[in-house]
Amino acid sequence: MNGLYTPMAAAMSNEPRPEGDRIAKLLARAGVASRREIERMIADKRIKIGDELVTTPATFLTSLKGVTVDGKPVSKPERTRLFAFHKPTGQLTAERDFSGRPTIYDALRNALPKDTPRLMPVGRLDMNTEGLLLMTNDGEFKRQMELPSSEIPRTYRARTFGDITQEQLETLIEGVEIEGMRYDRIDANLERSAGANKWIELTLTEGKNREVRRVLEHFGLEVSRLIRTAYGPFHLADLPRGAAEEIRKEDIERFRSSLKDPRK
Repeated sequence: MNGLYTPMAAAMSNEPRPEGDRIAKLLARAGVASRREIERMIADKRIKIGDELVTTPATFLTSLKGVTVDGKPVSKPERTRLFAFHKPTGQLTAERDFSGRPTIYDALRNALPKDTPRLMPVGRLDMNTEGLLLMTNDGEFKRQMELPSSEIPRTYRARTFGDITQEQLETLIEGVEIEGMRYDRIDANLERSAGANKWIELTLTEGKNREVRRVLEHFGLEVSRLIRTAYGPFHLADLPRGAAEEIRKEDIERFRSSLKDPRK
C-alpha cells in the first residue's frame, strides 16, 4: 500500500517518517519529467493519487501505484537509459518553443529508434553551441549528473578571434570573477593558432549559463564556434552531427557507481 506522507501530517500526528521517497523524485526516476517540472505540475494540480490531488512535492510514497498525471496512470520505471546526441547549431535545448524556433526534439525524432522512451537533456547547450548533449529517461540520474557537487568535467573546444596567450589562459585554473559572477577553476589550453584565429580547449565542472563564452569574452576574444566534446567519460568522437547513439548499460552503471552521493 502506498504510504502517503506530508510534513504537515507528520507534525499533527507525531508519526516518524515512513520508508519511501518524495513523489517528485519517484516521478523523475520514472521519466515523467525533471524534479523541477514535476513541482510545476503539482502546483498546476495535474498529479493525483487515486482521487486525491497532490498538493506538495514533499509527499512520500513507497511506490507509484495509483498515481496519475493528467488523468493517465504512471508507468513503471524503465531501466536507466542514456543517449549521446550530436546537437547541431541553430537548435534550442527545449521541448518546444512558442516562437517556432527548431528544438533538439525536432532532430531527435529522426535520430532515435521508434520505441525510445521520453528523454530529457542532461544540462543544456545554447542555440549557437554544438556538440555532445546527453539525453536520459531517468530524471534522478539527470539531476545527479547536473549537480555541481558531482564535479563531472565537461570539455569544450572554442574557435576564437583575438589575441591570447597560454599564460593568460592558465590564470583560469584559479577561477575568475566576471561582473560579480564567480566561475570556478577552468583548465584551458591553446591548441593551435593561425594569426588571430585560435582553437582553445577548456575543461570545467560547473557548467554555469554561457560560462565558456563569457570567460573567453572577458579576455577580449570573439567566439565564432563552440563545441562540447565530452561530458564525464562520454565523448563526441566521430558521432555525426544530428545523430544519436545509445550508451551501453555497463558503461552507465560503471559511471553511476563512480558519482559522488549528493547527500554526503
